[in-house]
Amino acid sequence: MKTIKIHFLGAAGTVTGSKYLLETPEQNIMIDCGMFQGLKELREINWKPLPIDVSKIDVVLLTHGHLDHTGYLPRLVKEGYRGKIIGTPPTLAITRIILMDSAKIHEEEAEKANDEGYSKHKPAAPFYSVQEAEVTLGFFQSQERDEWVQLSENIKYRFRYNGHIIGATFIELEIFGKAFVFSGDIGREHDLLLSPPEKPAWADYLFIECTYGNKLHPTESVTDKLVELVEKTIHNRGNLIIPSFAVERLQTLMFLLWKLYKENRIPNIPIFIDSPMGNNVLSVFQNFPDWHKLPMKDFNAMNNRMNIITSYKQTWETIDNPQPKVIIAGSGMVTGGRVLTYLKQMIDKTNTTVLLVGYQAEGTRGRQMLEGAHELKFFGKYYPVKAQIDHIETLSAHADQQGLLNWTNEIKNIPEEVFLIHGEPTAQDALRVKMKDTYGWNVSIPKLFSVKEILV
Repeated sequence: MKTIKIHFLGAAGTVTGSKYLLETPEQNIMIDCGMFQGLKELREINWKPLPIDVSKIDVVLLTHGHLDHTGYLPRLVKEGYRGKIIGTPPTLAITRIILMDSAKIHEEEAEKANDEGYSKHKPAAPFYSVQEAEVTLGFFQSQERDEWVQLSENIKYRFRYNGHIIGATFIELEIFGKAFVFSGDIGREHDLLLSPPEKPAWADYLFIECTYGNKLHPTESVTDKLVELVEKTIHNRGNLIIPSFAVERLQTLMFLLWKLYKENRIPNIPIFIDSPMGNNVLSVFQNFPDWHKLPMKDFNAMNNRMNIITSYKQTWETIDNPQPKVIIAGSGMVTGGRVLTYLKQMIDKTNTTVLLVGYQAEGTRGRQMLEGAHELKFFGKYYPVKAQIDHIETLSAHADQQGLLNWTNEIKNIPEEVFLIHGEPTAQDALRVKMKDTYGWNVSIPKLFSVKEILV
């Protein structure tokens, strides 16, 4: 018998910070390497060294490029990791964009905190620098999907298409004859830009996300909602600000608004795209057409319809522009990025509408707005919220409870254990009960930093 130890280093009992280490007699494998976002107590964990010997990790496998799955990589390298960081070609392209953008934001925020003296740290330091992010990119190695890759005599893995964002996969690992399946983030079955997720056929040990484990996505019409909000914005001579995730959500919103304009359902209102990262992600769509279903003709027409902002000067010109407009800006949970510049100037105006378009983690400004906060704190100061706050859940890139059950419905065997990860406690418990009732499986909810030993 061989012992495998699984370390739950993130996204256990919470949605962010995905990191799992499999210690085996042949290889030590890390699945994802994300940073915590949201609640302060979670963000503070980012600054603490991992409770493992980082230099003994042999390889890192990435399910996809989002920050909560990749944002800790430069710290991992700083702590002594020297192995390969492997993902699909579009995943590594997205990760490169996200890490460089994130490093730039860390540096800018540290500089601002030092200049304005609102950090308790003297001096405030970036979580990682642009230079540290660049060093990390040197460990990247791409791997195509659907191909089994031998890591050692008794361990192999492959990436399988998973929707969610461009390049995203779930990971199948065969370790001493047992199938370990890590879901990553599971996409929607009916997505505007992406194909439906593929499904695992066998899993002895299943690690499945449950962001929406307690919910079904509403059936509201996104297009009707956008038409209504655009009309209201024009009528009020105001601004419609849409904080957006740079990967997938931004491109989906662009596509929807372009389609509505093309179908004459909305007038020729100016639409500004202010997300340096989002602009870079557009090139990933261009470079990897096999990973999405948007025809290049439509892709180019959509880009031509938008006002793509490429400088901070243009950001301020957009703010000063008095005409009604739509502004899509990063970031999706309002934790940083260009959207803060707009909100700082416009959130106290009654003719501003803020449209939140996805999951808002605990402790983020997006969640605060969703829950009716009367003021928000930006850069050490409070600003009153007089804007109208709206929300569309239908655009989420995550499968809902039914989608998660559908994703597992082709597993032929009975898994020895199912681990619910990447979800808040209420979502995890609801999916645990549902899976037990539906399949009769042995389902558990691991705690953060817990270690599970498995004999194979």
